[in-house]
Amino acid sequence: MVYDAFLLVSFGGPEGQDEVLPFLENVTRGRGIPRERLESVAEHYRHFGGVSPINAQCRALIEALRPELDLPIYWGNRNWHPFLADTVRQMRADGVRRALAFVTSPFGSYSSCRQYLDDIARARADAGPDAPEIDKIRHYHDHPGYIAPHADAVHAALEALPSRMNARLVFTAHSIPTSMNAASGPGGAGRYAAQLRETAALVAAEAAPELPWDLVWQSRSGPPQVPWLEPDVNDHLEALAADGVTEVVVSPIGFISDHLEVVWDLDVEARNTAARLGLAYERAATPGHDPRFVTMIRQLVDERVLAHSNVRHALGTVPTWDYCPADCCVPPKRA
Repeated sequence: MVYDAFLLVSFGGPEGQDEVLPFLENVTRGRGIPRERLESVAEHYRHFGGVSPINAQCRALIEALRPELDLPIYWGNRNWHPFLADTVRQMRADGVRRALAFVTSPFGSYSSCRQYLDDIARARADAGPDAPEIDKIRHYHDHPGYIAPHADAVHAALEALPSRMNARLVFTAHSIPTSMNAASGPGGAGRYAAQLRETAALVAAEAAPELPWDLVWQSRSGPPQVPWLEPDVNDHLEALAADGVTEVVVSPIGFISDHLEVVWDLDVEARNTAARLGLAYERAATPGHDPRFVTMIRQLVDERVLAHSNVRHALGTVPTWDYCPADCCVPPKRA
C-alpha cells in the first residue's frame, strides 16, 4: 500500500484557563452533563494552570518521529485545537491522497477505537469529495515497543520503594461502562479488558515476575446508576491496605503518556489515598516519546506499507487486525 502522509490522531486538551470549559463542553456534547459536573472536572485542569499535558506530549512525539518517517506528519485532535476536521482539510489542500493514522490509544472499544474511526469519517466528509483516504493503524497493546518502556518504568518505580518486601503491582486504565466493554471487539467480545489484562501480564512478567499484580480502573465519569469497570484504583488501595500490603507501584498501562487523568487521578488523588493509608506509593512512568515507542510506530507503519512481508510485532495472543469489521465496538446507546 502506498501512503503519502502520516496522521497523528489524539484526544486533545486545553492549554490555558480560558480554554478549560469550552474543551469540556466539546468532550461532553450531547451527553446532558450538568454544568456543575463540568465545573467540578474543570478544577482538575485548573490545578495545573488550565493546561493538559497531552498536546505538548503530541508535539514531542511528532518531533521524535520526524527522523523515523519518510512522510509528512499531520496532527489532529477530537476535542481541541488542532481539530481533526481542520487538519484533514489542510491535508486535502496539500494534495494528500492516502494517509496512515496513528491513534494515541492502543486498545479496542467504542471510545478508544471506533469513535476515532467515526471522527476520521466525519472529518473526511467535512473536507469534501477530494478528501484523502485515511487508514487507521492497528491496536498495539502487546507490541514490544509498548511493553518494554512500561516494564522498565515499573522496575524503576520498584527500585524507589523502601524495601519491596511486601510490594504489589497495580496496573490501571481508564474505566468504561461495562456495556461498552462487552461490546468491544467483533460481535462483542470484551476485547478492551482482555487486551489490558494481556498488557498487564506482559509488563509484570518482564518487570517483576515474582510480584503479585492487579488490573484496576480509574477516571470514571458516568452517572452512578450505570455500571462501569471496577474496582476503582482508590477503592483497591483501601482493600490492599486492609490485607496488609505496605508498598505499591501503580502503572498506568492504559495510557501512552502522562495525560491529565494520570497526573490528577494517580499523582494527586491515588497518592493522597495511599498516604492516608500509610502505603509507600510510587507511580511508574508512561512511554511518552521513549525511543522504543517511537520505533514501534515506525514498525507499525512498515507493517502496513510492506503488507506482503508478514512481519507482525506482537508478544501476546489477543488478536489484532488492520481493518475493523462493521460489528466491532458498536456505539453505546445513551439514555
